[in-house]
Amino acid sequence: MRAEYREEPCKVALNRVKGMGFKWSLNPYMGCVHRCTFCYVRAFELRADRPFDDRYGRSIRVKTNVAEVLRAQLAKPTWERESIAIGAATDPYQPAEGRYRLTRSCLEALRDASNPFSIITRGPLIVRDADVLAEASQRADVSVTFSVPTLDDEIWRRTEPGTAHPRQRLRALRVLVNAGVRASVGMAPLLPGISDQPALIEQVVREAREAGACGVWANLLNLRPGTREHFLEKLAEDYPEQLPAYARLYSRKAYLSSAETKPVRALVRDLNRRHGIRDRRRTRFVPEPEPEQLALAL
Repeated sequence: MRAEYREEPCKVALNRVKGMGFKWSLNPYMGCVHRCTFCYVRAFELRADRPFDDRYGRSIRVKTNVAEVLRAQLAKPTWERESIAIGAATDPYQPAEGRYRLTRSCLEALRDASNPFSIITRGPLIVRDADVLAEASQRADVSVTFSVPTLDDEIWRRTEPGTAHPRQRLRALRVLVNAGVRASVGMAPLLPGISDQPALIEQVVREAREAGACGVWANLLNLRPGTREHFLEKLAEDYPEQLPAYARLYSRKAYLSSAETKPVRALVRDLNRRHGIRDRRRTRFVPEPEPEQLALAL
C-alpha cells in the first residue's frame, strides 16, 4: 500500500493523556502504515471523525518541526520532567522515520534534557538509535518495549500486514540490550482463539529470553468502536470459524472479563519464571543524581 506523506508543522509536541498508564505522549507522526487489523488507534480515529477502516494508514502526517517544539516545551520552567510515552498513537519507527529522522531528533532532545521516556514499537529501525538511547539511559529512566504478539508466520501476515517480521524485532531487542538499554517484549494484543494458545505464548517467551529481554508482559485484545468494525471484518475474511466465539466474548463490551484475562496473564507470569525472564544486561546504566541546589546564606 502506498501512503501519502503530508509535511505539516505542529504547535505542541507533548500531549496530556487521560485514562492511560502514562500522563504524557509524544508522536512525531500521525497515522501508521503498519495497518494492524487490531490497532486500538482506529477507535480514536473514529471519535475524531477520521477514516478508521482500510483507509487508515494511507495518509501520514509528518510533524516536521516536532523536535524543535519539544525542546521548547522541555525548557519551560513549569515542566516537571515527567516520563513521556513515545509511540502510543503511531509507531515512531515506521518506514518514514528512515527519511525524516524525527524520532531520533526527539530522542536527542530528551537526552539533552535528561528527561525519562519509554518507547513502544514494532520497528527494527530503532537499532540505528542505540547510541542515543544508551546515552539517554545514563541520564534518566529509559525503556523500550517491542510489541511481539506472536511468532507464528500466518497470524503475523494476516494481522500485521505492514510490519517487519517479529523475529527482526527480537534481533533489534538483542542489539539494544547489548548496548545497555532496558528492552522488553509486550505480547499485545493476544487474540482469543488465535494467538493466545499456550504453545504460541511460550514460543514468544522462550525466544524473548534467548534475545535477552528484560521482561515479558501480555495484554488481550480490546474492541472499541472503530477497532471493532475493522477487526471483525478482517476476522470474517481470515478466521471465519472464530466469529461465533468473538460474538460471545465481546457481546456488548469492548474488554474481556477478568475470568477470561486472568488465566492468560497467570500463564505468562509462570512462563517468565520457568524461562528465567529478568534483567540480564551486562551493562546497566544508572542515571546521574540530580545536582543539589545551593542556597546563599543571608
